[in-house]
Amino acid sequence: MVSRAFITGISGTVLTADERAFIADRKPWGFILFKRNVETPDQVREFVGQMREIVGEADAPVLIDQEGGRVARLGPPHWPKYPPGAVFGSLYEEDRDAGLEAAYLSSRLIASDLAELGITVDCLPLADVPVAGADAVIGDRAYGTSPEKVATIARAVTNGLMDGGVLPVLKHIPGHGRATADSHHRLPTVDTTVSELAKTDFAAFVPLADLPMAMTAHVVFSALDPAHPATTSATIVAQVIRGSIGFQGLLMSDDVSMNALEGSLSERTRAIVAAGCDMVLHCNGKMDEMKAVADETPMLAGEALARANRALAARKAPKTFNREASRARLDELISRGSAIA
Repeated sequence: MVSRAFITGISGTVLTADERAFIADRKPWGFILFKRNVETPDQVREFVGQMREIVGEADAPVLIDQEGGRVARLGPPHWPKYPPGAVFGSLYEEDRDAGLEAAYLSSRLIASDLAELGITVDCLPLADVPVAGADAVIGDRAYGTSPEKVATIARAVTNGLMDGGVLPVLKHIPGHGRATADSHHRLPTVDTTVSELAKTDFAAFVPLADLPMAMTAHVVFSALDPAHPATTSATIVAQVIRGSIGFQGLLMSDDVSMNALEGSLSERTRAIVAAGCDMVLHCNGKMDEMKAVADETPMLAGEALARANRALAARKAPKTFNREASRARLDELISRGSAIA
């Protein structure tokens, strides 16, 4: 697959002439969908197929953020609702096996929804470990407040996606749980010591280091690099993400257009690549920004290309499962947890 090291969003539910030309010329590695791109199942399937046809790659990855709860790009009336991650964590506290089963079933059902649309990557699971006083941007998206519990539930979520033929993206490495600001709006700084981070935030990611893809956190960890968020920090990428955590899969940035990052889109893109990220993610579908990002991203080559190829090769055909029975069982488990609460 000959492509540039970026993933792009698109502005609406149909491709404009400019977007078609951009995709054909700039060759993004993949695409990401948002609510603005979604109307009906048939429309999404056609939209996804057109993007792949234009880029010239039948298996070009198409991503979405479909976590459940408040982060869900697909929803009624065409797609069912799913619970936020905290529901699995609460159930886990009362019945560990039930919590893990519910987490698995939810992501397995989500994978089935996505696979029917041709969407092959879900930006899930989270391994963020929130603390008291942190910004609510993570909040009930998190599976819990202990690294072991978070990693265990995240593994169940991962298994559900993979069994459904959908690749997971681990986020937000090396941790967004302590951030006291929403990085969509401004840059958070975490002043926790390295030893404490290693025992808590980073520890949740270590058991998940084998996942094929991960997304960075736009968070400054002042004890490691007071000048740069993890996304643009060569120190954090090398020493923590690739080093102590041991993640060796495809590393993509969180959205390059978020207000946490400084500078022009071109400057941000160069900083992300220089820090050691394999892939730049741009989400908002604004053509001037899309071009700026594309102009500064290299063609995929070397180890970044190898990691991208290994990530795509990790996707397998969906395993057989009974959708109706699985949804009924998920609802039963969630109801049990609600009754306990």
